[in-house]
Amino acid sequence: MSVPAGQTAGERVLVIDDERSVLMVLEGMLTRRGFEVQVASSGSAGLAAFEKSAPSIVLLDLGLPDMDGTDVLRHIRASHPDVQVLILTANDSLANAIECIKLGAFHFVSKPYAAEELLSLMQRALHQRRLEAETVVLRQQSARLEERIRAIESNMVPVFSSRSMQQIEELIKRVAPSEANVLLLGESGVGKEVLANRVHEMSKRSKMPMVKLNCAAFPANMIEAELFGYTRGAFTGAVADFPGMLAQANRGTLFLDEVAEMPADLQTRFLRVLQEREYRPLGSTKTLKTDFRLVAATNRSVADAVREGVLRQDFYYRLNTFQIEIPPLRSRLEDVAPLATQFVSRFAAKQGAACPQISAEAMQRLGAYHWPGNIRQLQNAMEYAVILMEGGMIEARHLPAELKVTAGVHQALMESSESLSLFENEKQTILRALIETRGNKKRAAEMLGIQRPTLYGKLRQYGIHGGARDKGA
Repeated sequence: MSVPAGQTAGERVLVIDDERSVLMVLEGMLTRRGFEVQVASSGSAGLAAFEKSAPSIVLLDLGLPDMDGTDVLRHIRASHPDVQVLILTANDSLANAIECIKLGAFHFVSKPYAAEELLSLMQRALHQRRLEAETVVLRQQSARLEERIRAIESNMVPVFSSRSMQQIEELIKRVAPSEANVLLLGESGVGKEVLANRVHEMSKRSKMPMVKLNCAAFPANMIEAELFGYTRGAFTGAVADFPGMLAQANRGTLFLDEVAEMPADLQTRFLRVLQEREYRPLGSTKTLKTDFRLVAATNRSVADAVREGVLRQDFYYRLNTFQIEIPPLRSRLEDVAPLATQFVSRFAAKQGAACPQISAEAMQRLGAYHWPGNIRQLQNAMEYAVILMEGGMIEARHLPAELKVTAGVHQALMESSESLSLFENEKQTILRALIETRGNKKRAAEMLGIQRPTLYGKLRQYGIHGGARDKGA
């Protein structure tokens, strides 16, 4: 097998084996494949070389002259759990294999072995190492993002100026003190997490933790481990016990964002957790009890998700004890001004500046815009404006470029709509949606509240061609 050089170049390998012929053969073979190779003929020499060379992978013989290979393995995994270890031995007993895997070895290879088999296992081990490193980075990035969001939202109070949001506030006041599962529906950026926080804060569990998991932010095979937790040695890379979010949310609230992205097989397992309030961590034989209140959210159409098999029907019914649908910002534009003022105040405070005013022209632009990105887009626009503002006043020129251009087109269309026929009004409405979404037909259909086939029929009817892309179609 020819191993691509790009996958091995710079990767360091330490070979620990007491047979000189084995060391020579492996050193030559692996060097030709682009690895940086170091060899040692005893356990003590191997550990010394390990500390000095910091390899990515270790090929370890169990039968060493001065110490047992399992002791070397224990030291490596304890001090550097990210390093993958392949066990090479002539003693291929089942007991040895089980012990080594429990200690964290990636694989167990019996001598004599084929070079192709060994190289293939090494590539798999390195791939696993990269995945584990990426998972660590994802967790760190997720933690930093959550910390930033908490910092931004720490003083944020949901805005209930519009009638639709006032109705939602009443729903939250009624459901929050209960133990009912709550399912929040709405487009990305409408404030589902802010309202989930509101449910928790108004509940009887408000003094206990609110634990959050974004099901779209983790690889599918990691969501189960994050939720259920695991024991040391449950899988490669599980170097210590991890309690999991079900344990952390005990007596508190568990918030599952983008819940429709949860893998279907995990939905089945989690359904039992919702029914019985018990679970078993990965690698454990013990069943644990948990007591949490579930709040879930998704930006998908649940009807489409169930029909397409993405969301199991029985799982959806269990989630959907109490459903709250949050309208997009474009349908409650009276919330724009108080939200914009709140964002401006917070971002100015973060910069150590006095709270600026928003000019009448800038506020008119904000109120005329269609906000395809909802509250999140408004928040970003206000942060942009605060950075650019001068003299304590946010002018229209400080707003993002797309807001300035599109808002003007949108306003012109609105002003001309009164004198148009019903036919022309519908055509102009479709054109406006395409302008606001920059030609994205999928988002335009969602904005108009119609199915894409219906939109396509209207485009043919009105002779609207060209310039419109169909991302996600």
